[in-house]
Amino acid sequence: MDLQEFVSETLLQIISGIKNAQDKTSTSGGSVNPRITGSSEYAAQHGFLRTAGGSPAQIVQFDVALTVTEGTGTKGGIGVFAGAINLGSSGQSTNENKSISRVKFAVPVSLPENQ
Repeated sequence: MDLQEFVSETLLQIISGIKNAQDKTSTSGGSVNPRITGSSEYAAQHGFLRTAGGSPAQIVQFDVALTVTEGTGTKGGIGVFAGAINLGSSGQSTNENKSISRVKFAVPVSLPENQ
């Protein structure tokens, strides 16, 4: 897998995961990646951000190790290290190359308010 394919697939998986979480939380009163107002200075001072609607939002940070495996008899793919998610790797291989890369990203999340 070349760098372009790795970056593209990683970003597509992140976006797909965020969209999936948005769909699943749409009726719960929470929000994944809501529109944020204010600045990082506000967040540093108060410990949270504000959404455009005024609700508090937390930043959820991810630090994910991805393993990429390619080899003869194996279909290459990306998988989250430690087996939480595995994409594409199948078959047996006698000659394989593995590389592990870390991807860090953060997503703002507005938690449901107590009614």
